[in-house]
Amino acid sequence: MTSSPDLAAVAALIGDRTRAKILLALLDGGPMAASSLAERAKASAPLASAHLRKLVAGGLLAVQPHGRQRFYRLSGQAVADAIEALLLVAPAVPARSYRDVAENAALRRGRMCHDHIGGRTGVALTRGLLDGRFLDCRGTTLHVTRLGSRAFGRLEIDVAELARHRRPLTRACVDWSEQDHHLGGSLGATIASEFFRRGWLHTSEASRVVSVSERGREVLVENFQLHTCGRG
Repeated sequence: MTSSPDLAAVAALIGDRTRAKILLALLDGGPMAASSLAERAKASAPLASAHLRKLVAGGLLAVQPHGRQRFYRLSGQAVADAIEALLLVAPAVPARSYRDVAENAALRRGRMCHDHIGGRTGVALTRGLLDGRFLDCRGTTLHVTRLGSRAFGRLEIDVAELARHRRPLTRACVDWSEQDHHLGGSLGATIASEFFRRGWLHTSEASRVVSVSERGREVLVENFQLHTCGRG
């Protein structure tokens, strides 16, 4: 007999505010130590550890041992997708300080969505790639055009090689703050990692916020004629 998914169990895991903060902190795709997650969740070390154990047992987090430390990450893209989908319907939390207002504005401007770029920056990038015919949208599916393959190749991003991976090459990921879509999949992740490697994209360990550097904006203009990505 096939059992049905226990949605209530997952809802109970995510429904705790401390655990929700931990999941949001990990939404940028990078593994984090328990101490860093405790700080981000504003929880004591013992309390954070207890919540981490529950999230691992529930299958939402995976553990990566590194020497004496244990690093945690989301267990997969499906978990990141589920969190992003819930953010679309979640009510806004009232800001309690100017810092909260500034952080929220920065997240909406540009952030990591698991391992690719979201927010206005991610949406502007995706729109620009579509408008410039570097990507083609058929229904809800994104495809890389020949023009796009050549343009990405100039940035040493091999689209043909990425297409051989098990992960989908492109994915239209719903953006909770813009109520639009941004580019996910292996191409979206590779664009982000390549931009980080070259210093064209910046972030900090304490936040999911990302910003495009001046040189990064120049590269987007030179290769894709994108003049608005990363501004405002």
